[in-house]
Amino acid sequence: MADARAAGGEDRIADGRSHHRGRRLAEADRPTGTAIILLTPDGENSIVVSPGANHAFDLAQADRTEAAWSSARVVVLSLEIPKDAAFHVASRAASAGARVILNAAPSTRIDGEILAVCDPLIVNEHEALEVLGVGADDPDAEHYDRLAERLHEAGARSVVVTLGGDGAVIADTDGSSRVPAYRVRAVDTTGAGDAFVGAVAGELAAGATLRDAVRFATAVSAVSVQRVGAQSSYADRAEVEAFIASAG
Repeated sequence: MADARAAGGEDRIADGRSHHRGRRLAEADRPTGTAIILLTPDGENSIVVSPGANHAFDLAQADRTEAAWSSARVVVLSLEIPKDAAFHVASRAASAGARVILNAAPSTRIDGEILAVCDPLIVNEHEALEVLGVGADDPDAEHYDRLAERLHEAGARSVVVTLGGDGAVIADTDGSSRVPAYRVRAVDTTGAGDAFVGAVAGELAAGATLRDAVRFATAVSAVSVQRVGAQSSYADRAEVEAFIASAG
């Protein structure tokens, strides 16, 4: 969803720098979503978001665009659009046979019916608590393997809890396991989470197992945090494979 002034983004899609099979753009009478990013010396960030046109993606818009997502192999959703629309698409896409990846950010409580179509649900350690509806005083608040298992027990088909420099935890019917992070010097973590989610989606769509997809996505985000910017920090596959090879 974009406003009429988002010509730069539309041109970027059109000129092939973003590798889309096609483009579907709906205009909204709202400004493009924007964010103010505050970066600390150690590369961590704090982001204030004004959602703008993203919040114009309502149930009616979701239904109007159903042809664009109902035949997809993998459908990726975040909660930067209204949650009712995101959950509606998740349910309908799963019914159509798509694999649904829900990145529950910004986080909220999610009922079992929606969790049941998430494969995986991707959250960070703070979002995991919010999805479960518990606070930082929960006995498992710092036991991330257990948080992932609880989200799986709550109904999610599979779960990935991202832990930044500590890697990620996966929970599914095969149990829980950890994927370690690469040791790099982070200069800007902005967009690393989105890079991770996109890489997981791309690998799953190509037939990878969830664990292999998370391993590759961990490398993608490791490359990203070594560069300044969000989209500008994203590497192509050749760069990521070279990084993996150099890391041994």
